[in-house]
Amino acid sequence: MPVIAPMPAARPTRVPGQRDGATTADTADTPVAAGTTVDHLTETYRAHYRSLLGLAALLLDDTASCEDVVQEAFIRVHSARKRVRDPEKTLAYLRQTVVNLSRSALRRRILGLKLLSKPMPDMASAEEGAYDQLERDSLIKAMKGLQRRQREVLVLRYFADMTEAQVAETLGVSLGSVKAYGSRGIAALRIAMEEPA
Repeated sequence: MPVIAPMPAARPTRVPGQRDGATTADTADTPVAAGTTVDHLTETYRAHYRSLLGLAALLLDDTASCEDVVQEAFIRVHSARKRVRDPEKTLAYLRQTVVNLSRSALRRRILGLKLLSKPMPDMASAEEGAYDQLERDSLIKAMKGLQRRQREVLVLRYFADMTEAQVAETLGVSLGSVKAYGSRGIAALRIAMEEPA
């Protein structure tokens, strides 16, 4: 669940009977409605749906789950939009929600696999054999071999193009931890990508 600021106790309202000739200094004190508007969230959806889907795809491994996670993230942020005080942080809340929902989906899968009596056989589809997917497949395989935190830091840092400070805020860890996870993750990726298949 994303960290969302609590609802303010009471919102100030516009002073009734404000005179028409009020100066800029007088109107500067006029309160502005807090929270993300539906229009802003709709624009964010249009502009960032694909990038959030790509973020989920790097954390999960099937398109249907990725689409479900991103849709659920938008629904949750939409429901809590009045508590997102700064509309500029809407995308950060969405990214954090996608990461958290992806974690939850992976936990459910692990639990499901533990409950299965025997593992399902891997069935490769025809699309996976395409040459343009080989490099991406090997990167995804190498990413899956990383520790969870290392994978999350690398995905947010390099795919979502977030700064180290933004990654630290999104994951709720220190800046030093982000740097450590990132450098260890890159080192592990280099080793995994150089190994013969």
